[in-house]
Amino acid sequence: MIVATDVYYKDSIAFASGVLFRSWSDEYPFEEKQSHLTNVKSYIPGQFYIRELPCILSLLKMLNSLPDIIIIDGNVWLGKEKKPGLGKYLFDSLKEHCAVIGVAKSPFGIMPEQAKVYRAKSHRPLYVTSIGIDEEEAKNNIQQMYGQGRIPYMLKRADQLSREASKTSI
Repeated sequence: MIVATDVYYKDSIAFASGVLFRSWSDEYPFEEKQSHLTNVKSYIPGQFYIRELPCILSLLKMLNSLPDIIIIDGNVWLGKEKKPGLGKYLFDSLKEHCAVIGVAKSPFGIMPEQAKVYRAKSHRPLYVTSIGIDEEEAKNNIQQMYGQGRIPYMLKRADQLSREASKTSI
């Protein structure tokens, strides 16, 4: 099982969503989950994990079991120096029980060239980093994901769910 996650913030409330699917080429999820947290921490550049990690962990607690792979909207490693990012902290928090793939839409600092993944006909790359799974395999998996554009459908759906939840909840 694979889960694509995203978190949307509205003031001090976080709306986390997870889109669960079985195969990289799946067109539709088999399940969707949503949660929200109040009083979330403020964003600190380079320490995004302080804000986002509790949201993702809360979402994962709603699942019957941990997935094999978690895809986050963010980085596992930051910059060429490969400093720990959200994905590394998530991996450690889960005691290395599932692989984490970070898919960032923009670079954090100077990202290594090998982190770039181009999908479809887009000239703008995604930045893919991973832990618990070979980085080349992770990049190939992201390229195989269903969807015509730069952003795979499952990642778009996770984003859409979290934004929708912010409009209908609380």
